[in-house]
Amino acid sequence: MKFIRVNMSDQSIRVEDASSDYRGLGGRGLTSMLVLNEVPPTCDALGPDNKLIFAPGLLSGTGLVNTSRLSVGAKSPLTGTIKESNVGGTAADALAKLGVAAVIVEGQAQPGALYLLRIDENGHATLMDAGACQGLRTYALTERLLGDFGPKNSVVCIGPAGEFRMKSASIQASDVDDRPCRAAGRGGLGAVMGAKGLKALVLDRRGNMAEALADPETFKAGIKVFAKAITSNGFTGHMLPKLGTAALVGVTNSMGAFPAYNATKGQLEGFEKIGGEALAELITARGGQTTHMGCSGCAIHCSNVFLDAEGRYVTSSLEYETIWSMGGMTGITDLDTIARLDFLCDDIGLDTINTGVALAVAMDAGYQAFGDSRAALDMLDEIASGSEIGRVLGDGPVAAGRHFNHARVPAVKGQGIAAYDPRAMQGNGVTYATSTMGADHTAGNLIGDYLAGKLNPVSPDGQVEASRNIQIQMGFVDNTGLCLLAASAMADKEGGPAFFSMLKAKLGTDITPADATALGRRILQAEREFNRKAGLTSADDRLPEFFKTEPLPPHNVVFQVSDEALDQTFDF
Repeated sequence: MKFIRVNMSDQSIRVEDASSDYRGLGGRGLTSMLVLNEVPPTCDALGPDNKLIFAPGLLSGTGLVNTSRLSVGAKSPLTGTIKESNVGGTAADALAKLGVAAVIVEGQAQPGALYLLRIDENGHATLMDAGACQGLRTYALTERLLGDFGPKNSVVCIGPAGEFRMKSASIQASDVDDRPCRAAGRGGLGAVMGAKGLKALVLDRRGNMAEALADPETFKAGIKVFAKAITSNGFTGHMLPKLGTAALVGVTNSMGAFPAYNATKGQLEGFEKIGGEALAELITARGGQTTHMGCSGCAIHCSNVFLDAEGRYVTSSLEYETIWSMGGMTGITDLDTIARLDFLCDDIGLDTINTGVALAVAMDAGYQAFGDSRAALDMLDEIASGSEIGRVLGDGPVAAGRHFNHARVPAVKGQGIAAYDPRAMQGNGVTYATSTMGADHTAGNLIGDYLAGKLNPVSPDGQVEASRNIQIQMGFVDNTGLCLLAASAMADKEGGPAFFSMLKAKLGTDITPADATALGRRILQAEREFNRKAGLTSADDRLPEFFKTEPLPPHNVVFQVSDEALDQTFDF
């Protein structure tokens, strides 16, 4: 394993072999362990003592489908906690094939200085002046960088929001079509990148230095079995290629769990106008793509390409969480507006979830009206300009609530919730409350259990245990670089054994399901240790009070899991 350390204070670069302590780690496991070991927990997240770490998954670059997830880790300026933000596209595959297990960005450039990090096809890293790129949005920046360095490169970059150090700033990554439409959105890590003085990474995709497999033939055989498990599954092999993640709009709305109008209702009036079927119909009518591969080696093709009425590109991919945050939370039921908001967030470099929740808080406070498309677009323009109100909104829902003196702020540890109301999906509420990284659906989403009838979503019974188990599982999955959608194939009777055979073929040692559980626990324990040293306590593992006191229509339920039960989530 090779680490590339980049010191922004003196522009020095050092390549080192990773300690054996990090063997078997990749992705989130590697970023979280490095942050725990090397970042002072009480440091200023936007200061020189924080570190920004880019790590492909353990299985990235191996040829296994759906393993092109890149983990970005640091202390979050939004939550004050440890953070791993996960992004697809082509960067993880590129880094792994360059033989790089992690890029560790340290120190801080002088005020006003801006750089890009170039890693060429031989794995040689160079810092270059990027002053001419200052203020560029991500689409123009990516076009310029690919023009300078050639098309066989991945770009990982920030937009104006990151340079402004806004707490909702994302890190954008290019997809297989060279568009910076994939986001490591959560936690404001784009602000950390901006504070470091790093505008972009340009990673050559022609590397041939991936870490050798212990048993290439067994690994190759496992790929075929696992890919078949993905493509034969009804969800990953049929529904997602047809409708994308937007298929969940109708599903979640029918469950009364679609937080609408700043989480004052569990169903959106006119939801069918922005659901998966409507989106697919509109994309098809305009000549876009409903089935699209956005990430290297993807076997699902859940992405899409959205065009406007004149057939011009708007965005890729329009996902469920963004449709909810920019549509359900704001009351906007126009797909053209939502697609434009999605593009603007990618271009400015903003987390669509945190930003959409911030807009909803502002609307709920009376600053603008729910359903006002023009107002939503204008608020995004304010963020891009760095105006006074733009900086408030760009810092997320808690900042917006404070500015407008509005108490209904659906956020935990400073981070906005995702597209599942915790009153109608109580286990997701447990995950929001107890996740080491603030309200985060990818930390442990239980919608599959609810749809399968394994859990009653509006009862508190069994929710803590279910959240605990899936949070452990996701720690392990995020270590591998596997897409969480594809992770469902691990439950397949043939796909699961094939996956663990590939882990053995990769590392040369047996990895059992019990070992996977142990690793997931180890990662969570490391993250919780960092947070404890940063000053967080059990009082931070709580949902906002209104979730416990305001019944959610149509079920008219409140969040019922007790504080005592929440405190048992990590009893393992």
